Amino acid sequence: MKTMLIATTALASLVSTSAAFAHASFANPPTAVGAYVAATLQVPHGCDGMATNEVQIKLPEGFISAKPQPKAGWEIEVISGDYQNSYDNHGEAVTSGPVEIRFKNGNLPDEFYDTFTIYGKVAAADPETGLAFPTVQLCGTDATVAWTDIAAAGQDPHDLKSPAPVLKISATEGADEHAGHGAPATGAHAGHDAHAGHGDHAAAVNPGGFDTVTLGDLELSGGFTKAMLPGQPVGGGFITITNKGAEDDVLVSATSPNAGEVQLHEMAMVNDVMKMRQLPDGIKVPAGQSVELKPGGLHLMFFKISEPFRDGATVPVTLTFQKAGSVDVVLPIGPARSN
Repeated sequence: MKTMLIATTALASLVSTSAAFAHASFANPPTAVGAYVAATLQVPHGCDGMATNEVQIKLPEGFISAKPQPKAGWEIEVISGDYQNSYDNHGEAVTSGPVEIRFKNGNLPDEFYDTFTIYGKVAAADPETGLAFPTVQLCGTDATVAWTDIAAAGQDPHDLKSPAPVLKISATEGADEHAGHGAPATGAHAGHDAHAGHGDHAAAVNPGGFDTVTLGDLELSGGFTKAMLPGQPVGGGFITITNKGAEDDVLVSATSPNAGEVQLHEMAMVNDVMKMRQLPDGIKVPAGQSVELKPGGLHLMFFKISEPFRDGATVPVTLTFQKAGSVDVVLPIGPARSN
């Protein structure tokens, strides 16, 4: 398997006393083969009292076309490689895709619990063993908790010291692969667009109708967002910013009454690894140039949304620039999918 990996520091594996009694596990009910699922990993503690800063999840063979759900306060790396087998997905043969997801540079204190969600298709699995997702928590620079032991055929996973989280598989194949079998109660189709704003190219269609706005030397055009499906937790926002002045400027923040938090995000390939991260220092808009916030690249990310974005409606947003100041824009909402 050709896997594109990033270098990490070799760390000693330390398993806390609490780890023996609180394993990382999935919150999902049994999922049918052929179904899509928002696999929700529960991480109950850190490493010997230390906060978890990174969660590395290896995806098992048979779990294909994976997409991580954006998580406020965490960067995401998607490591891709070849599958051992070929799988059918919407009538197309799929032979490669994400093989590991890493939630990075976050902070989960030992006394708290949190979840990490990856959406994908269960293309092949054994109902008797389920799908094991070897998972490693990194805490600081010198501690880890590794949930990587996989039960052999006929072995009770409870006998393992550090069992890998297992997604349970039902004996019945999915009659409708979009039925969302095993997805959390937030919505059966949530996973299709839970990754909104991060590389969902085909689904993000500009509906038009955005009125160009001028703020000093800045011109804002082509703004839009897209409708959200039931249960979708986040939304993406896109706009083109043209700096007609002689000085650089920086988009430093964004707010909206429709969301509890709006972050500036980037999705980019770095050394063959797809990196998705927040940009706390803002987005630079060089003098005499245009910067396009678009799917698969720079974009706005709406969290804690009060009401799902609906096709045909609008989302008010206030953009604040380092030099030009603040400006109110209204993003028209386009369809959830192009088809």
